[in-house]
Amino acid sequence: MHNPIPTNQPPTTNSQQLTANKIWPLLEEVSDPEVPVLSILDLGIVRDVVVEDEHATITITPTYSGCPAMNAIATDIRLRLLAEGFSNVTIHTQLRPAWTTDWMSAAGRQKLEDYGIAPPVDGTATGHMLNLFGADTAVRCPLCKSDNTHLVSQFGSTACKALYQCNDCREPFDYFKCHA
Repeated sequence: MHNPIPTNQPPTTNSQQLTANKIWPLLEEVSDPEVPVLSILDLGIVRDVVVEDEHATITITPTYSGCPAMNAIATDIRLRLLAEGFSNVTIHTQLRPAWTTDWMSAAGRQKLEDYGIAPPVDGTATGHMLNLFGADTAVRCPLCKSDNTHLVSQFGSTACKALYQCNDCREPFDYFKCHA
């Protein structure tokens, strides 16, 4: 599992480190506009926070190339930091390495399920979700917790989700697709 807070940052002065340490908790308050129960740290899209000479650079990676939420996320980051007095901020979008659902936090996965969206199935981000010559990935219903579900469509309410239905409770639900 990816820990979004870097543990091997380059050495900085105490005031710079304190400033960067103040930014990380603020980013926890920035929600994903498509799944508002998740913070951008829950998603694992924040790659780095660097503070130099009163200038903060926040590096983010989109969940999908061309994700329409990235502009809104960048704006929300700027507004949250501005509210705390950080006015000199650059948002850098980094495409490599590509985001993977393995970077999502355990808390984020639980928040998804509590919200009614099936979280990514462990171990499938580096493999595949749909086996063209075999069974689909087993996805647990977030509503009744049954494993007796089926894929309805690879395309759910957003590009990062697929539509499933539970064969037991009969309810449709979104599944947060795995990808590496």
